Formats: sequence, structure tokens, C-alpha cells
Amino acid sequence: MARIPAHLEVTGLLRAVEAQGGFGAVLAKGEREAGTLLVICCHRGTNGCLFERMPQLDGTRKWTPIKQEASENPIEIMEYWQRRKRQDHDLWVVELDHPEAAQFLTK
Repeated sequence: MARIPAHLEVTGLLRAVEAQGGFGAVLAKGEREAGTLLVICCHRGTNGCLFERMPQLDGTRKWTPIKQEASENPIEIMEYWQRRKRQDHDLWVVELDHPEAAQFLTK
């Protein structure tokens, strides 16, 4: 199955969340066609959960939560993605701010 170019997937996520009254932002741009995406889902800038598409046993890739914002370290997610970005310049980081932000990853 052909992969959707990263920039088109990012645009689609942003438009979908905004159409439902939420807010979306690109925190870091990556490689236009084949960049990896990290998506932070939050509500009013809090309770962030970082998702990444992970390979499954059947060969598909599924959005999987990889880091949850901790109240004792609210910048942990930001530190994590910034560290990843330094290692992978192709990486995109997108924030979706909506009460049900994770729903946009299943569409």
C-alpha cells in the first residue's frame, strides 16, 4: 500500500481538527514526502499524549501512545520530541488541541 506524503497527512490532520473546533499546529517540519510523524494530542494545552505510528506484526502501522504528560514534569514530551528531532531531521511534530484529539488519528 502506498504511503501518503507526510506534508499531505499533516495538512489533513490540521484541517480535520480545525473543522471540529480544535486547533492544530506544526511544531517541527520534517521531510516533505517521507518524514516520520509524531502527534501530540492535548486539550487546552494540557494532558498531552504523544503518538507515533508503530509497526505491527501484520505489517501495518498503528498510531500508538508512546509518552504521556506527567504532572511532575510537564515539559517531558517537548524534551523528548526535541531530542528525536536532533537525531532525525526528517521528523514532523504536530500538536492537535481538541477534547477528543486522538480520534483524528483513527480516521
